[in-house]
Amino acid sequence: MNTLTCDAIADFFIGFAQKHGDYLTNLKLQKLVYYAQAWNLALYDKPLFDDDFQAWIHGPVCPKLYSKFKQYRWNPITEKPSDVTIPNDIKEHLIEIFDIYGKFSGYQLEQMTHAETPWIGARGNTPLDEASTAVIPKKAMKTFYSKLASEE
Repeated sequence: MNTLTCDAIADFFIGFAQKHGDYLTNLKLQKLVYYAQAWNLALYDKPLFDDDFQAWIHGPVCPKLYSKFKQYRWNPITEKPSDVTIPNDIKEHLIEIFDIYGKFSGYQLEQMTHAETPWIGARGNTPLDEASTAVIPKKAMKTFYSKLASEE
């Protein structure tokens, strides 16, 4: 059982973005938290948090996190995030994720996840424009991103 939650990781990203003059939409936030989880699984062989992602129309979504910020719709999240205590090694990982993926828009990140095996596999034969609550297995995330890491 992890002590961190998807909420804590999201609050870190929101605070980090705001400190650096940027704001995140719910869409972009979902993808940053997803990539943080995926790469942690691949590089360190353990999840950051226990919550699952589902293969929604617009890419991977942690439903609990979506609900928390859904009132912002496509607008930037402007609320001050909760203060969270995150170990330094995880902070470094999250900053690296932000450095790599933060430069992309939410839409670009959505398109990136749509081209990746974990989201595609979880959706199966579900049409692209049809809702899905299929869970993206952490094992699929670990396998896919581990393979990417070994190619670099």
